[in-house]
Amino acid sequence: MVKMKMNPVREYFSGVYLGLKTAFIGMKVTFSHLFTPAVTIQYPTQKMKLPERARNRLYVNMDDCIGCDQCSMACPVDCITIETIKSTPEDNLGVTSTGQKKRLHVPVFDIDIAKCCYCGLCVPPCPTECIKMTDVYEFAEFDRHNLIYSFATMTPAEIETARVKAKKMEEEAAAKKAAAAKAAAEAKIAAAAKAATAPQVQQSAPVQAPPPNPASPPNDSQQKPE
Repeated sequence: MVKMKMNPVREYFSGVYLGLKTAFIGMKVTFSHLFTPAVTIQYPTQKMKLPERARNRLYVNMDDCIGCDQCSMACPVDCITIETIKSTPEDNLGVTSTGQKKRLHVPVFDIDIAKCCYCGLCVPPCPTECIKMTDVYEFAEFDRHNLIYSFATMTPAEIETARVKAKKMEEEAAAKKAAAAKAAAEAKIAAAAKAATAPQVQQSAPVQAPPPNPASPPNDSQQKPE
């Protein structure tokens, strides 16, 4: 089968039409934006509205923190550091907004936001909802040490006082435990000594039957069968 050759003039105008058509299709989107308002935002004087569930810098409300360390354990990059001190019975640390009694001092609650991957895994485990993601995203620093945020509110004097009280309470508890163990050991030794000095009851020997008299006639049980 012989293929017919296209007319050179027709081929030329066909190529021109195809080029203009493809150029028009490509410029159609560009021309449509010539008559629409610009979407460029003059940052930082103008800022876009972030979604409601945007994940940015973390914030901790220390009034509701109970020092449970759940957020630190959930963090996959270990950017949360928490230290706690046991409170004494006479300390009144108050309650959280959810009504939970606070039993631990929290002298250290640091978040290294330079390590944070903004995954949000630290927020759901918190039983008092004291840690949350905020919409703050402008916190650039020249020194990375400035990206370590400390949320603890205790002063150095308060921390030292709490440590001294906790140490004293632990020493008293250890002394009570040692005294109880010593008393139990002494009671055990006294019971063993009392059992050793108690008079022992002598057991009577078993009664044996007297030997038979050869002069006496044998009874029925000693007669031999005929």
